[in-house]
Amino acid sequence: MHMRRAFYIGRFQPFHLGHYSIINSIAQDVDELVIGIGSAQKSHEPRNPFTAGERVMMIRHALEDADVMHYAIPIEDLQRNAVWVSHIISMTPPFELVYSNNPLVIQLFKEAGIEVRQPPMYHRNNGYSGREIRKRMIADEDWKSLVHPAVADVIEEIDGVGRLKQISETDID
Repeated sequence: MHMRRAFYIGRFQPFHLGHYSIINSIAQDVDELVIGIGSAQKSHEPRNPFTAGERVMMIRHALEDADVMHYAIPIEDLQRNAVWVSHIISMTPPFELVYSNNPLVIQLFKEAGIEVRQPPMYHRNNGYSGREIRKRMIADEDWKSLVHPAVADVIEEIDGVGRLKQISETDID
């Protein structure tokens, strides 16, 4: 039996219900999913408040109840798009299919001869974006309804909201 393994990348700052929904949708088509945690070297910034390890925890706990075998792999940015796909391939289990809605990611994998499918975007206008969730955290507005309860638990365990508020105040970007 041939195992179908796909790749899906995001920054997951934080991992939210939009990601959860897309992954459950991808799981209908494949046996295993390699989840690339992009910008793995970044943390403690307003746009990237969580460490790669914290994002691994969010994904692991949120997908405990999901019916998909997955690997969450931190992947550091390369500022060289021409070799980015080779970098990904060197850091992950083999895969034959990529899911992405990012135009650059789609272009780079297509140029490398790897099939790319675009998953449906999940209610993005309902706030399922990392930017919206981080904005709500800073403003003390409801953000927990936009993430899996296990992700909210991880963020509380690490005082993620406190960190985000602190680094957003001191940002000299």
